Amino acid sequence: MNSESSGLRRSRLAIVGGGYLGSELARSLDNEMDVTLIERASHFTHAPAIIRAMIDPGLLERALIPYANLLKQGHVHRGEAVSVDGGGVTLADGAKIDANYIVLATGSTNMAPFRSASGNIESLRADNLRWHNALASARSVLIIGAGAVGTEVAGEIAHAHPEKQVTLVSSDTSLFQGFPPGFGRSLQKKLRGMGVELVLGARAENVPARDLPDGGRVVLSTGRTLEADLLVPAVGSQPIAGLAETLPGAEFDSAGRIVVDGWMRPSRLPNVFAAGDAAACGDAMTIVAISRQRPWLTKTLRALCAGRTVDSIRPYTSWSRAPILLPLGPRRGNSFLM
Repeated sequence: MNSESSGLRRSRLAIVGGGYLGSELARSLDNEMDVTLIERASHFTHAPAIIRAMIDPGLLERALIPYANLLKQGHVHRGEAVSVDGGGVTLADGAKIDANYIVLATGSTNMAPFRSASGNIESLRADNLRWHNALASARSVLIIGAGAVGTEVAGEIAHAHPEKQVTLVSSDTSLFQGFPPGFGRSLQKKLRGMGVELVLGARAENVPARDLPDGGRVVLSTGRTLEADLLVPAVGSQPIAGLAETLPGAEFDSAGRIVVDGWMRPSRLPNVFAAGDAAACGDAMTIVAISRQRPWLTKTLRALCAGRTVDSIRPYTSWSRAPILLPLGPRRGNSFLM
């Protein structure tokens, strides 16, 4: 006998954002709470596969998973959240999703075709094809930004198209400076062995449009000028955190992420939480970080439903140094595991 049939009303949970954190949190609590997942898009997007899909468009549909069958008891409400208060979430169409607990998991956006900021899957499909065609006709590719996305893009293109000249530009003097030196050195050696030119310690003074596949010329801080048939700006993800502006007392860090306390609360409302890429929980904006945050949130919400107070729960602790798995195409890559 479930709680509804026995006359006990389950706590209502509204989750804004159906990315890795929002989707997994909704699934983990589907049998215990009345879950509503609020999401703009019709499909979950497996972001790492989207990078390789620029080279192999056949992967795209496998990376798009419909939300229709995500939950067995709760439901996915397709819509745009515009404000949050202690009683729930208000949508752009005026509807109100009532909730006892609210989690903001609005995530982040990157340049096309790697992620859609609008949630429009048809636009994502069109962007992917547009970038694939531009890559196919390009003889030279210049990638600006050597974070996880930029480095992986360089490796994927170099593996699939060894005939193309691939150049990777980083403002840092070495790759992945936040990790042990051997990790970055090994990546540099592998990339160079694949024919990738690395330009380190140079900042691009003119970054091209984020969403349009085109070629052009880039001037570096060193005075050097680079030109390529296709420019790929991989200058980092941008948090989607504007919804938190509707919360009383909400603040943002220098990267635009929502500032939270030790229990992932972003405001004076004790029943509202924020996590994932949009929240400054002490972790980088990575799927690995989310894999640590989601279990903590699941346990915390279960404890609150059982009558415990937030202050009685151990605060969240971020990764001291998160692991990373970085492919350079299907045959090469590096990993760092604690």
